[in-house]
Amino acid sequence: MDTMLKSNPQTQQRSNHNGQETSLWSSGFGMKMEAITPFLGKYRPFMGRCCQTCTPKSWESLFHRSIMDLGFCNVILVKEESTRFRGWLVRRLCYFLWSLEQHIPTSFDASQKIMENTGVQNLLSGRVPGAAGEGQAPELVKKEVQRILGHIQTTPRPFLLRLFSWALLWFLNRLFLNVQLHKGQMKMVQKAVQEGSPLVFLSTHKSLLDGFLLPFVLFSQGLGVVRVALDSRTCSPALRALLRKLGGLFLPPEVNLSLDNSEGILARAVVRATVEELLTSGQPLLIFLEEPPGSPGPRLSALGQAWLGVVIQAVHAGIISDATLVPVAIAYDLVPDAPCNMNHDLAPLGLWTGALAVFRRLYNCWGCNRRVCVRVHLAQPFSLQEYTINARSCWDSRQTLEHLLQPIVLGECSVVPDTEKEQEWTPPTGLLLALKEEDQLLVRRLSRHVLSASVASSAVMSTAIMATLLLLKHQKGVVLSQLLGEFSWLTEETLLRGFDVGFSGQLRCLAQHTLSLLRAHVVLLRVHQGDLVVVPRPGPGLTHLARLSMELLPTFLSEAVGACAVRGLLAGRVPPEGPWELQGIELLSQNELYRQILLLLHLLPQDLLLPQPCQSSYCYCQEVLDRLIQCGLLVAEETPGSRPACDTGRQHLSAKLLWKPSGDFTDSESDDFEEPGGRCFRLSQQSRCPDFFLFLCRLLSPILKAFAQAATFLHLGQLPDSEVAYSEKLFQFLQACAQEEGIFECADPNLAISAVWTFKDLGVRGHITILSLTSPSAPWAARTAQGNHLVPLPNGQGGGSGGGSNILMNDRMDSFSAFLIHKGLTSPATTIPSSNTLRHCEASIGFWGTSLFPSAGVLTIHLVVQVLQEMPSPTGPQLHLSPTFATRDNQDKLEQFIRQFICS
Repeated sequence: MDTMLKSNPQTQQRSNHNGQETSLWSSGFGMKMEAITPFLGKYRPFMGRCCQTCTPKSWESLFHRSIMDLGFCNVILVKEESTRFRGWLVRRLCYFLWSLEQHIPTSFDASQKIMENTGVQNLLSGRVPGAAGEGQAPELVKKEVQRILGHIQTTPRPFLLRLFSWALLWFLNRLFLNVQLHKGQMKMVQKAVQEGSPLVFLSTHKSLLDGFLLPFVLFSQGLGVVRVALDSRTCSPALRALLRKLGGLFLPPEVNLSLDNSEGILARAVVRATVEELLTSGQPLLIFLEEPPGSPGPRLSALGQAWLGVVIQAVHAGIISDATLVPVAIAYDLVPDAPCNMNHDLAPLGLWTGALAVFRRLYNCWGCNRRVCVRVHLAQPFSLQEYTINARSCWDSRQTLEHLLQPIVLGECSVVPDTEKEQEWTPPTGLLLALKEEDQLLVRRLSRHVLSASVASSAVMSTAIMATLLLLKHQKGVVLSQLLGEFSWLTEETLLRGFDVGFSGQLRCLAQHTLSLLRAHVVLLRVHQGDLVVVPRPGPGLTHLARLSMELLPTFLSEAVGACAVRGLLAGRVPPEGPWELQGIELLSQNELYRQILLLLHLLPQDLLLPQPCQSSYCYCQEVLDRLIQCGLLVAEETPGSRPACDTGRQHLSAKLLWKPSGDFTDSESDDFEEPGGRCFRLSQQSRCPDFFLFLCRLLSPILKAFAQAATFLHLGQLPDSEVAYSEKLFQFLQACAQEEGIFECADPNLAISAVWTFKDLGVRGHITILSLTSPSAPWAARTAQGNHLVPLPNGQGGGSGGGSNILMNDRMDSFSAFLIHKGLTSPATTIPSSNTLRHCEASIGFWGTSLFPSAGVLTIHLVVQVLQEMPSPTGPQLHLSPTFATRDNQDKLEQFIRQFICS
């Protein structure tokens, strides 16, 4: 065998290498290959319909079936016909002439209108208690307002916009093969513009280039200058000054100050006035709901939620009657600026650093045919006002992961509580904390709902399919002819599930294009029979393939969850290495499947699942079960003595329905029939089922194996330690295990962070900060009278500080104080913070609350106190192993609970 593709070719050998690659590729194909079409039947899947439960009117009004027949347009394809002029000179200057012909609305200086805003005027006049205008000269406050406004935005410069559009168009044509946009999706957006409400685009965030590419795409389609909410942490001051002149918006750092800080109050008022002026003038706004790529942490962006909260506040205040929200997704074959090492803090991008990166990219792309394809997706727009009205009815009670899962993990209980999981990892900013608690919840639910819709509407690119096949099925290598057949099969399976793909054409060309993009992570070998062998590179290459395969996970997520749940159900009955026929004998009841699916749903992070807040877990369980039946993995089995599945005769009514008042229409009659024991299923014995079942289980293997290894890491006794240091140690442990066992797809810093946060929610680790001395010791009754008290949670539930009495009994306070002193967490002179302080701690640093004293006079801590009050200290907050999981036995139970869902 001969190695055909090197991972890092030298520049001087590029032309010879490309010629050799072309000849060797042609030698690997001795037959005519089939074509890949991005649709099954007559129509291709149309992704991105809005939620019919939350926005039924928008679902009907802004969509027509005829738009599905419209094709795609290449946004960066600008030719002579794109301008009003003709001739040989126009063909050479068409980019520049096109940028001159684009319509840019006349921009006026909005600073005067912002100064006249009611909220800003109240601050200037000193009518707001504690604000910056109270007790200060109005001129000084006005200068401070102008300074903050200059940090947020400036008036866009039309000439600079045209010049930048020309340069960006030239750069994109040399970086990408095409940037595809569906004309039907653009027609929906243009129809929404005609209704008069301002547009707010809520987008995913895959690359640092998104902040330039998406505004350019919308600008080229006649939507005008789109104002983009950018992260000031990723830009240097010089670059921020340039981006503000191009329509960028930046939050001033003062907005994150405390709620009672005068500078923070003034900054938040100016931000609200700025957004209100933008929305009133009808300017589109682009907000990224995901964190910047490569940044370790939660998936949902705290900055995006802050900007979205200001928009919601403007609608609720009546500044604008409504706003139209448009979910946006962007998909790349390969993200152009993806860092090789994801475990690092992103340094701010400077003006000259960015220019140097552009020239370096152009140099690498010069004479190279490995350019990537891009797809931009605009989902169906919907009304913010309509969502606000309908979504509140879907809110229900939620519990923390500790109350839902810990008793089951430890074997103390077998029944899964009938409630939803509360898991919020994104820390709120000052802008979000300034909202009402109900509006904060609305922002969190809406951002998760829109992000779920955006991810679901994104097309699957060829690199994601190829990486998934190489990672999950052929880590030891595969013949190219077999790989092409499986590539076609997986593409068809994706289309059958209603998801779109971002490619089409001859299978041979697609495979050559895809493997050339993945050439740094795969090796091509030629065998003497004339075929090629594709082998993934061990090590970091598998980690990169695992990240690419995550793009395919939303397509098969329901089936993958169901397959892992079935694996967990069979783990105690059949050995994992047992034959498929032996596993197919086992009878699986519907209730058992529901329970296993719920357990897995609670274990997996919501940042991975992205469940819609309007859908309950039990509805999702039924969807998972239906998907397993539809794909042929499960077959209904009639147990002896049960009613046949085909019997549609009327069943006996339950006592609940017989005694229901005639005017009560709250429940459907179909929900109150007596069912003896539910349905039963068996695994199908079709020949394709074992491989497909293993493929689905391996889709979730990276995160489940990372969680299992994190449970093993508890045995090493690395606690107490800070969260950052412990996550780094866990990542190093994952890398060491990858070298020993060859499981490199788990060696990801983001998986290590997810494991740490999940275990914190589960009660494995507590986040404890030493309480500082704040006042002399006083009787508990006196402290309670002064407002220094804790807030008990209702019904012994964690997850927030709302509800319940605000005063604890003195004997329980004394018991709690004695417990803290005994554990060395405080001293007798420590003051317990007030409920208001705890609420701020909960919102800002992740305090989930405790269930204290479930019975009078008895001290029971159900959840290790994460943070009571964070004060400056030399070491900072520390992670401690909770007493529940301090024993080796409980640690082993946690590891066994996770490993039951893993299929090797």
